[in-house]
Order: sequence, then C-alpha cells, then structure tokens
Amino acid sequence: MADNGYAKAVLVTTEWLAEHLHDDGIVVAEVDENPDLYDEGHVPGAIKLHWRDDLQDPVERDLVEKEVFERLLGERGISDDTAVVLYGDKNNWFAAYAYWYLKIYGHQDVRILDGGRQKWMDERRELTAEAPSPEQKQYAVTCLSGVTPFAS
Repeated sequence: MADNGYAKAVLVTTEWLAEHLHDDGIVVAEVDENPDLYDEGHVPGAIKLHWRDDLQDPVERDLVEKEVFERLLGERGISDDTAVVLYGDKNNWFAAYAYWYLKIYGHQDVRILDGGRQKWMDERRELTAEAPSPEQKQYAVTCLSGVTPFAS
C-alpha cells in the first residue's frame, strides 16, 4: 500500500508537482474535457493531450493504433521510462481516461495530480500560455498482460 492509503502511489500533490516540474524524466500533461482551457493557461511545461483528437481513433470510437500512440507520445517528449503526471478539468475526468489509456498500452509510471487543474488554480500556482517544445523521444508500446488493444 502507498503512503497515502491507496493501493498504488498514483496521486501526486500540487506541492510535489511544483517541486518536480523541471526534473528530467517527468512530463506533465493536461487532458481536459474542454481542450481550449490549455491555451488559456496551464502548468508550466505541461504538454497538451486532446482526449478526442489525440486519443481516439478518427473513424471508430476506439483506441488509436499502436503506431499512432507511439508517435504521439514520442512527439510529446515521452519515452518508455518517463514518469507522466496527468491532470485536467472536471475533477480529472479525462486525465483519468488518459491514465487508463497509458496503462492499457503498458506505460509503467503514470500519476494523476490530486485535485487537478482546479486545485492548482485555487492555490494560485503559476500558469502559462506558452506551449513547450519537447525533444522528440523514442516510445515503444508494451501491452499489459492479457490485454491486446491493437491487432497484431
């Protein structure tokens, strides 16, 4: 059991995130029901993941193909060993969706910001409208045991 009483150490506090914003090996991603919120202001250095445009197949309401997912994460500066911290609006609704998505595709270190976008803002923490330009990384999907989200 994690120190916070949950079965896994999934949640990170706003304090923890503020202290680790510039750490190598951590990528923060905002995933909102209203994707326009990112452009109005987001956690400094956070990338944008659009729940529909990035994470849903454009033809079927399904997962994007393995190769599309690998390219997406690599372009966003995420490699297999990157710790990804997700947050968003509406009580992390689509951040939780993205968490599930990353886990389906076998990403090991995925966390969710406790309180999400609203808590970050309520604490008057820094926001920026500047989008980062992450360095391209290599990403390779590893599927969870017993789960095959893509055709082989």
